[in-house]
Amino acid sequence: MAFVDVVSAFRCLRALVIGDVMLDTYLEGTATRLCQEGPVPVVTRRAEHRLPGGAANVAANVQSLGAEALLLGVVGCDSAASLLRTTLRRAQVSLDWLLADPSLETLHKVRILADGQYVVRFDEGDELQLGPVLLERLLTALEAAYACCDLVIVSDYRYGVVSDQVITLLAQLQARRPKVLLIDSKALGRFRSVPATVVTPNYLEARLCLAERLPVAAHAVQRGEPLSETTLRQLGEGLLSSLQCSAVVITLAEQGAFLLDRRGEAYHLPASALQCASEVGAGDSFAAALALALAAGASLIEAGVIASEAAALAVAQRWTASVRQQELLQRLGLRAALEEGHQAASSLAQEISYSLERQRLAALLEQERRAGRRIVFTNGIFDLLHAGHVHFLRQAKALGDVLIVAVNSDRSVRRLRGEGRPITTERDRLALVKALDMVDHALLFDEETPAALIRCLRPHVHVKGGDYRTEELPEAEAVRAVGGQVVILPLLPERSTSAVIERIRASTEACSPVRVAASGEGGDHE
Repeated sequence: MAFVDVVSAFRCLRALVIGDVMLDTYLEGTATRLCQEGPVPVVTRRAEHRLPGGAANVAANVQSLGAEALLLGVVGCDSAASLLRTTLRRAQVSLDWLLADPSLETLHKVRILADGQYVVRFDEGDELQLGPVLLERLLTALEAAYACCDLVIVSDYRYGVVSDQVITLLAQLQARRPKVLLIDSKALGRFRSVPATVVTPNYLEARLCLAERLPVAAHAVQRGEPLSETTLRQLGEGLLSSLQCSAVVITLAEQGAFLLDRRGEAYHLPASALQCASEVGAGDSFAAALALALAAGASLIEAGVIASEAAALAVAQRWTASVRQQELLQRLGLRAALEEGHQAASSLAQEISYSLERQRLAALLEQERRAGRRIVFTNGIFDLLHAGHVHFLRQAKALGDVLIVAVNSDRSVRRLRGEGRPITTERDRLALVKALDMVDHALLFDEETPAALIRCLRPHVHVKGGDYRTEELPEAEAVRAVGGQVVILPLLPERSTSAVIERIRASTEACSPVRVAASGEGGDHE
C-alpha cells in the first residue's frame, strides 16, 4: 500500500488506548545567578506548558493522526486531574472512558528548565492501588470499549492501571475476537499470555523481558555504539519464542528500530537524521502511528516506516508532542517523491535545506539566549530592496540585540503575490538582506506564515510592519506560545515594492510594449 493511502485511512479507525495516564508540566525560565541559600540556580519563570503524558499522550497522538481515541485510564479528583482533562479536551480526546477515584493521586511529572536545560523533575503520584470497586469498573469499561474499537494500544508504565486482572481479560478478549493489539510496556514479561500483534520494547526492556544479565554491552545503544544484526535478531527471536506476539519492533533511539516477524523477515529501520528538540513522548507517537498503520492494512515494514517518520516529527518539537495527520502526510509524500525519483525530489532537497538551516540557527540562538541577549524576529518578501525596508529593519533592530530576518522563498512569494512575482530571485533577495549591517542572521522559509519558524527559533519579539492588529496575525498564537510579544511598526509612506513596480511599469509602458508584471497590494515590508 502507498504510505499516503495508509495514513489517510486512519480517519476510519477507532483506537482504544489503555494504560497509565499522566499530566506533563514544563516550567521554563532563565537563570542568571545562584541562590544565596544554597548552590542552586535561581530560575525566573517565563512560560508554563501543560500537556497530556503517558497513555494520555498516546491517545492525543491517535486523535491528531486522524483516528478516534478511546482513552481508558484512572485519575484522582485533584487539581492535576482537572488540568489533565483540560489538555485532553484541547487535544479533542473524549473523556468518557477516563475513570476517577478520590482516593488516588493523579500522576504528574513537573519538569523545570532554565535556558533550555533541565534543572530538576518532580514526580507526583506513585503506583496506583486500585480498590475492588474501581477495578471492577475498569474491567467493565475495558470489555465495553473493546467491543466498539478497531485496535488496541496498551501503554504500561507500571503504575498500576494495567493490572494482572486487566491483562487476563485482555487475553480473553483477544482470544474471542482478535484485533490489532500493540503492547508498549516496561515489563513485557507480564504479557506472555496475551496474543498481541506487535510489541515495541526498547533495547533494555527487551533484554529484561528475557531475564538476561545486563553486561556493559547492553548499554551500547545509549552510547551510540552500533548493535550487530546478529545480536538484534537473537534478541527478537527470543521475544517471539517467549511471547504470543506476531511481530517485534525493538526501538533503538538514534539507531532506529529493528523489526522481526514470525516468518523470520527482519528489517533494520534507520532513524531520520534530525536534531532533537525533545525526545519526551516520541515513543508514544511511534506506537500510535505503528498501531494505526497495521490496523489500516499496512505491512510490518510499511507500518514501521510510517511510525519512524511520525517519531521524527515528534522529536523535532519541544515538549511532549503529538503529530498531526497532515504533517505526516506531507512528510511521507516528500519521502515517496524522493524514493521514486520524481521531479518533486528537488523540492524535498530544498525542504531539507530549509530545515537544516533553521535547526542550525536555533542552536546559535540558544547560546544568545543564555547570554541574556534579546532576540528580534521579522519576515518579508524584500523584493526590490528599497529605503522603506532599510528604515523598517533599523527600527526592528533597535528593539533588541539580535535581529533575525526570514525571507520568503520564490515558491511562497508566487503563492502570495501571483506568478508575476518575485522580480528578484530568492538567492539575490537573501544576499541583499544579509548584507545589511543591522541584520545578524537571515534565512529562507517556504511556508505561507512564519508560525512554524517562530516556534523553532523562539524570539522574544516578533516585528510586523503596517497597520495590522495583533489578533489579525495568523502567527500571533505561535508568538504567544513561545512567550514572545508582537510589535507593529508603521511603514514609511509611499515606500513599498508594489509602488516601485507600478512606477516601473508605467514608465516602460510609455516607451515600450514590454510590460512588467505586478500583483498584490502594498502593505507590510514586502
